[in-house]
Amino acid sequence: MIRYLSVAAVVLAAAHAVAADPAYRDDRSDAASLVRSLYNAIDRKEYARAWDYFGDRKPAADFAAFAEGYAGTEAVDVALGAVSEEGAAGSVYFQVPLAIRAHRADGKEEVFAGCYVVRQVNPAIQEPPFRPLQIEKGSLKPAIAGSLDEAVPAECRE
Repeated sequence: MIRYLSVAAVVLAAAHAVAADPAYRDDRSDAASLVRSLYNAIDRKEYARAWDYFGDRKPAADFAAFAEGYAGTEAVDVALGAVSEEGAAGSVYFQVPLAIRAHRADGKEEVFAGCYVVRQVNPAIQEPPFRPLQIEKGSLKPAIAGSLDEAVPAECRE
């Protein structure tokens, strides 16, 4: 009986550890997956990985400021809308409408909504180092009341 209780305790502890830490996701196969990977990195507090998903135009003055911006964030939920795309001179640009719910360490929740622009430089014309999909720019603002899915913009407008 004691052996079964020990095994049960180990299984429950492992289940709790898995539930507490979201699975690692690093997927640049399409624009939506890239944005999900960004928030997976933030959710896991892997800010260097999150920083790297952005192209030359970073979302903060430096890495320290970027990481500090998430200091009070415990978890992030993400909802995405329909991704649109357009080509331009050797690149494809994707517009990704999204909303996020930030769960703060103080117990408060905040919902933000907006759009990210993701760029894919044509792989056939690149020379090393290869540049995968990258977030070129993004803008999120506090969302009006409603569910996370309702906060997602219907489309992105430049």
